[in-house]
Amino acid sequence: MVERTTQVIGQSGAFLDALERASRAATLDRPVLVIGERGTGKELVAERLHRLSGRWDQPLVTLNCAALPETLIEAELFGHEAGAFTGATKARAGRFEEADGGTLFLDELGTLSMGAQERLLRAVEYGEVTRIGSSRPMRVDVRIVAATNEHLPDRAAAGTFRADLLDRLSFEVVTLPPLRARAGDIPVLAEFFGRRMSAELGRDRWPGFGPAALDILCEYGWPGNVRELRNTVERAVYRWEREGPIDAIQLDPFASPYRPGGGAVPTLVAEPVGAPALAEAPLIAEPQPTDYKGRIARFERELLAKALAEHRFNQRAAAKGLGLTYDQLRHALKRHNLIAAGS
Repeated sequence: MVERTTQVIGQSGAFLDALERASRAATLDRPVLVIGERGTGKELVAERLHRLSGRWDQPLVTLNCAALPETLIEAELFGHEAGAFTGATKARAGRFEEADGGTLFLDELGTLSMGAQERLLRAVEYGEVTRIGSSRPMRVDVRIVAATNEHLPDRAAAGTFRADLLDRLSFEVVTLPPLRARAGDIPVLAEFFGRRMSAELGRDRWPGFGPAALDILCEYGWPGNVRELRNTVERAVYRWEREGPIDAIQLDPFASPYRPGGGAVPTLVAEPVGAPALAEAPLIAEPQPTDYKGRIARFERELLAKALAEHRFNQRAAAKGLGLTYDQLRHALKRHNLIAAGS
């Protein structure tokens, strides 16, 4: 199993600004709300907030609020007494008790039920929790760091998230930029993940990435952010068995002409000059349209895929070769599902 890195890596201005905000808030014993898309590193920022705080030598307890059914989330947070509900054969401390003196990180905060939100508000407001099945409140000293990929003010306005709880948890708000807003960090992160994977595989040397592969990495939109980049880089290193720099990147591991449901979206792969154009293979599996508009659309799609392959999947070069602007090419690629819609 790959060891999860706790390093926070990046040098772009937007990312460093977010880290600076987190570092300043770390020393204050107040709640912090971390906002960001999936895969942007919210848990790493929560760890940073804890390690830089006065609670660094006390527990950092994590709970993914989306990982448990609504019926169990309150028992997990606040604990329960024996016999409190079916299956509760013995008393159990909740995450608040486990984190006493330290930090409690609540990931996917927006998935909490209204009942759990109400109990959480009381715990934050008064520093007290009561186990399910008990009438005796217990004092706890816990700093809350919460994370979400939702816009909670909209949820509060819609009545699906408590506005008073949002007010209490948002003393400081750290918003992490998506990877597409951190273009300069992509080569740095790819190098880090690539070297680590190469070492894990026991290889003597790290070959690095060739220019075509770096172009693909830097031009892709990364809807899964750093997590998706790491998986893509590690897959590329694992599959590379040639001499010289890595020059093949597969962005969609599910792309296949044999995928159930018809033709697959072409995989954007950079291959050395002279290698077969893998992007055109999935097009064979598509049914031939018989109507005029369908034939025109298919011809345009094939033309785009061929231009990408001929220019080693450098989108700017492909756009120039087709006589299009970069934005026109991107729009056409998205229309024909040749790249992810959010990239």
